[in-house]
Amino acid sequence: MAGVCFRRRPVRSGSQCDILSRMTGLSDCERIRQERDFYRKFLNLGDREELEPFVGEVLALIAEISQARRGYFEISDEPDGNATNSFWRVYGCTPEEAPSFRAGISQGVIAEALTQRTTIRSTSARDDTRFRERGSVRKHQIAAVLCAPILVGPFSGVIYLQDRLTPGPFTEEDRSRAEIFARHVAPLAERLMLRRRLSPDVDPTLAYRRQLRAPELIGRSEAIARVLRDAAMAARIDVGVLLTGPTGTGKTLLARVLHNNSPRAARPFVEVNCAALPEALLENEVFGALPGGHSTATHKIPGKVAAAEGGTLFLDEVSELPLGVQAKLLQLLQAKEYFPLGGSQPIRADIRVIAAANVDLKQAVARRTFREDLFYRLNVLSIRMPSLSERVEDIPDLLRAACARASDTYGLPHLQIAQSAYNAAQTAEWPGNVRQLQNAAESAVIRGCGDAARQLEARYLFPESTAPDNSPPTYQSATRQFQAQLVRRTLDEVDWNVSEAARRLDLTRTYLHKLMSSFGLVRGRNAQV
Repeated sequence: MAGVCFRRRPVRSGSQCDILSRMTGLSDCERIRQERDFYRKFLNLGDREELEPFVGEVLALIAEISQARRGYFEISDEPDGNATNSFWRVYGCTPEEAPSFRAGISQGVIAEALTQRTTIRSTSARDDTRFRERGSVRKHQIAAVLCAPILVGPFSGVIYLQDRLTPGPFTEEDRSRAEIFARHVAPLAERLMLRRRLSPDVDPTLAYRRQLRAPELIGRSEAIARVLRDAAMAARIDVGVLLTGPTGTGKTLLARVLHNNSPRAARPFVEVNCAALPEALLENEVFGALPGGHSTATHKIPGKVAAAEGGTLFLDEVSELPLGVQAKLLQLLQAKEYFPLGGSQPIRADIRVIAAANVDLKQAVARRTFREDLFYRLNVLSIRMPSLSERVEDIPDLLRAACARASDTYGLPHLQIAQSAYNAAQTAEWPGNVRQLQNAAESAVIRGCGDAARQLEARYLFPESTAPDNSPPTYQSATRQFQAQLVRRTLDEVDWNVSEAARRLDLTRTYLHKLMSSFGLVRGRNAQV
């Protein structure tokens, strides 16, 4: 994990740790002073600029005030547990002891806290019916445990305390303090995590965003970084570009980015959806017609090529062009001139052509439904837009942007997005990619505001999960139902050992926790999907 360091805090005469070790002998006045000093230290954390030392000081404070012998703090914003965005710290052991302590932490306690979204307090985990059968609990004879979840926006984590310096369990006061602490730590950690994500070392898109005006292309994933890298190279070169990738991934958006960052930016950007027009009208729409060029041409009809003069012509779903129109497009690309319908003299055209296809044009060439020479003319440079499943880490940013846009469009309040909605979105299947996610977010905002909700919850994003049992299943609901059943069955088979279940499912533990939270999987309860 990134940014990890450890230290054993020495007990010195007069130090806070020394005072706490004799806590049972404190007077009321001393207790008040000790609490005051604790919260003063906590407030001072607000001006921290780096995440790693912040995590260490947070853990030390909560461990000392609770008299915990050892503690663990982790916060992450990555669905796959990516080490660059997951930070953890161990308290109360040496660097040599830290890995074995972390490995021995009860994942069952942590899973319970995260999935139930509540603090778990156990007098003795080894005697607790919820945890006593866990391998880590039996092996390490874990006694007193206190675990408070940290949930804010796309981030989640825990403050985990184990064993006490003095005999006895963690108190209700410890529990209350830990919950208050977790609640106030969350926004500070979120601020630092966001700052960390925006740094060049963590956000691989920043270098290309400095070269390119592309705020519409949301995301910080490696997949989007590759798109921006290729776009930065292609935008300034006046050659044909072929955009590929599944439907709904944002190829039209990328075409506009290429145009807006090109020398032609001040001239028109004209889009033609080749699949939206009947074959009989397509040639007229693209190349125009002179009077008498066809039966309805009573006057000169300028086409899209003329409208794009000096700018960019974007041909979406270019594979749908009829072969006759393909031949005229090839002439346009080769000779920079074209003939409108009914015309006998060529017209010069100063345009750049960008094409997009969501099918494999090489296969279309093999089937002889697409001209091979046209394919090579269009495919001087190629940029592939990734599917949403290839950039899952971008879903929180995309969801926030889509919800904000919907609120602004319809004049609705901006809702805070609940962690359950983030988890549900990141674990859902999106066959329609970004377009489908945006549509779902827009509907969710309208539903949530209609209920006067303060938070956008998963049930607004996936209303089919609360539909009557006799309603026909949608693709989303059927997929989520299967996922939930598979995860629950695997957890039951390994007695809810999250690490073992993650291994069997070939998932990271962090991502499995998100699935459990998204489906409402709690031991002894049925999934809510």
